[in-house]
Amino acid sequence: MPHPQAKVHRMFELVEPIATVTFSEVPNEAFLALGMRNYWDGYFAGRAAPLGPAPAEVVHAVFYNFADGEVARHIPWVWGKITPEEAIAVRERSSAAALRQMIGGLADSPGMVRVTDLAARAAVSAPIEGRALYAGLRALDVPEEPVARLWHAATLLREHRGDGHNAALLAHGIGGTEAHVLLALSLGMRAEEFGRIHHLPKARVAAVVDGLRGRGLVDAAGGFTDAGRETKERIEALTDELAAPAYDVLSADELDELVAGLEPIAAAVEAVGD
Repeated sequence: MPHPQAKVHRMFELVEPIATVTFSEVPNEAFLALGMRNYWDGYFAGRAAPLGPAPAEVVHAVFYNFADGEVARHIPWVWGKITPEEAIAVRERSSAAALRQMIGGLADSPGMVRVTDLAARAAVSAPIEGRALYAGLRALDVPEEPVARLWHAATLLREHRGDGHNAALLAHGIGGTEAHVLLALSLGMRAEEFGRIHHLPKARVAAVVDGLRGRGLVDAAGGFTDAGRETKERIEALTDELAAPAYDVLSADELDELVAGLEPIAAAVEAVGD
């Protein structure tokens, strides 16, 4: 059944910290131990593995928001060290270990299995059409162990939403680096200070900002115009709309139960990050 958009967005807020434990120290160390040269080797190996040994151009297209050439510094090099199947296994194992470490006693709480089952039911119910990364994840076996299953479900839901977000950006004519600029501005940051693009050549970032300025989305001072803010809000609203089908399989009461069950888990993960 359809759910209120605010509830769908709340699920994004709860799923995001749980899924992204995969980018934390424990998984990073696990990938380094297998011969990865740095954090980004492990990032691309783990996240791209469900696509198989796809070339850099395909991973760049699916991930959407990396600058030209960034993916190619890691793909296909990583596949000379490990296979996609090995990357999937180490990512799942280390992410579950990281999540268990972060949530402590919640991992063995009486409600964990129920919350995990609800999340997994939603995670494997969404349509795969046009969702390349989500479809790749859907083809994997769902872990049996509850903490690993919860991480896997959160990752499915995150990447399903992410595939939809890319479609929303594309529909509004916003490229990957431009998306980072808009996100930076929505967080009250200047584009050149934002973590995902601050490493790019200053001239490259300036050119992207100038392009957005030319479209009336960024003002002379480098902040949002009203049109820019409205565009960002429309993209986020469409992203939530496209994410909603994942939760249609749950009743209103079940979704409320899932939200309530995820809240302490997400809070525990975020507290570690803070």
